[in-house]
Amino acid sequence: MEVILAKHAGFCFGVKRATHLAFDAADKGGDTYTLGPIIHSPQVVQRLEEMGVKSVEDVNGIGDGSTVIIRSHGVAAEELEAVVRANLKIVDATCPFVKKAQEHVATLSREGYDVVVVGDAVHPEVQGIVSYATGRVYVVSSGNDVDRLPRMAKMGVVAQTTQSFEHLNEVVAACLARGGETRVYNTICDATAVRQEETKKLAGEVDCMIVIGGFNSANTRRLAQICRELLPRTHHIETAGQIDPAWFEGVQRVGVTAGASTPKWLIDEVTETISAIDKDKIG
Repeated sequence: MEVILAKHAGFCFGVKRATHLAFDAADKGGDTYTLGPIIHSPQVVQRLEEMGVKSVEDVNGIGDGSTVIIRSHGVAAEELEAVVRANLKIVDATCPFVKKAQEHVATLSREGYDVVVVGDAVHPEVQGIVSYATGRVYVVSSGNDVDRLPRMAKMGVVAQTTQSFEHLNEVVAACLARGGETRVYNTICDATAVRQEETKKLAGEVDCMIVIGGFNSANTRRLAQICRELLPRTHHIETAGQIDPAWFEGVQRVGVTAGASTPKWLIDEVTETISAIDKDKIG
């Protein structure tokens, strides 16, 4: 049984940067916290906790002189202000692409645009991006959602960094059809598009797909969805311990990919486990 690992499986630039900053802060010691999970990988969060880095939802109760790490998805403007007011040491691990989306929203609002954010309204990245608007702001997930928005003379559009280009284009087309002035900023991270296109190709060439990453990771769930649309024999897992050997009955080629928040050590454990299952079958 051949195991094919996607070339770009695992950490993207923003997540790699955030985890390096977090582990560096942990190595320095002292009271250290992350404001929300540093990335959407429960296993990475657990490793940081074992090093004394706690994940908290707000700064209440954090002692003077403590270090607070801003997660890769960023935080709401008011949350960041609370950290500054508390006079805590800040390690800003916000992904630069997310930061750019926040800046675009702030600029659009300042210049009198109503803002449309393409994404998942309950995702922490989107909640953070929305908070930088000072005027009207709406979160949409489809072109149909745009049709339900109030009339706007000036619309500014940005996207959650893990959205697909197809999705953004659908929303932009619906905005343009409404008339008025529309300004669009493409804030989708290239790493997302690369992983999705690579995953589509790989799913069309194998008998079974394994997608590794946090069940709370939006980009990993999207990869699993893309795979299932092409190959129903797709399994989304977080760890090697969740693998069922029965998945590989009659399988000649297995494709493996991973979300942008999945560390290499988890990917290695999964590929090694699949290879061991194949050896047991041969034996």
